[in-house]
Amino acid sequence: MLPIAIDVMSGDRQPQEYIAGALAALAEDPDLQALLVGEKALIEAARAAQPPPLRARIETVPATEVVGMDEHPREAVRRKKDSSMRVAVELVKSGRAHACVSAGNTGALTAIAHFVLKTLPGVERAAIISSIPAAHGHTQMLDLGANIKATPAQLCQFATMGAIISRDVYGLTDPRIGLLNIGEEDIKGHEVVQAAHALLQGSALHYIGFVEGDDIFSGEVDVVVTDGFTGNVALKTMEGVAALISGRMRQEFQASWRDRLAGLAARRVLRRVAGGLDPRRYNGACMVGLTGIVVKSHGRADRMAFSKAVITAALAARHGLTAHIAQALAAPQSIGSSTP
Repeated sequence: MLPIAIDVMSGDRQPQEYIAGALAALAEDPDLQALLVGEKALIEAARAAQPPPLRARIETVPATEVVGMDEHPREAVRRKKDSSMRVAVELVKSGRAHACVSAGNTGALTAIAHFVLKTLPGVERAAIISSIPAAHGHTQMLDLGANIKATPAQLCQFATMGAIISRDVYGLTDPRIGLLNIGEEDIKGHEVVQAAHALLQGSALHYIGFVEGDDIFSGEVDVVVTDGFTGNVALKTMEGVAALISGRMRQEFQASWRDRLAGLAARRVLRRVAGGLDPRRYNGACMVGLTGIVVKSHGRADRMAFSKAVITAALAARHGLTAHIAQALAAPQSIGSSTP
């Protein structure tokens, strides 16, 4: 069994939605064990309603406090020592869980994860990475919100960790790394990206240079590196555009009876396209650079999206993500080629 600690109390939705998402993940993966962290009575009631085989793979881990979505990270670390978020991370530290998942406050989760787990040797700050749908399948992008600012050295570490994940989890032999900027020309960008650009050019990574926002989807790059402020804005923009397109298409195909007929004729194709771009299918971003695996789910994730975050945590644990990053950082020359 692969035990995953799941914070079912934090986030914008009710705990029942996150519990349902955890149960969906258990149904999808028969080797998973869920350590559900939160209000004991609530979890036990949900557990009791499950058939015996599924119930046997659920364990209740009580927690008496919840970190609010608007709570300051420092206060969450200092005052909420029995929060569901903190207890879930502690389960990873103790070895009871191989990974943890939370849909809670990103700043608080980042602070608690750094405080409890610490970063790997040589890593200054952990970063949040996730898959973004692209023309060639997926682009890995980081940081998506853990660090509002990043130094040139930290951006280079993000690039290294992104390359390791692309290679060891997704099987790319020589992942192409791009640094997000306002233009591809060498003269573009502020001093931080300019300094990071120079460092990456001298690294062992397959660094292709600056990339722009549209390159995230083009298939010309495998890993896009940026700071957490820019990355989070870009991610939320992508989600908003996907929702806009989906909503607009539904409106247009309902405009007249001819449009409804056209929609029926194209329904199978439209469903495939919508499914491929549905942000819920890509929910679950790993916080890389820590001594344990922490996965951040979107705060508004429904049960389907939350189950994907749990599956992402299981995937990272099975691939030994932490060990791969530690080994590669200790021998950076093994990561890839320095020639684009």
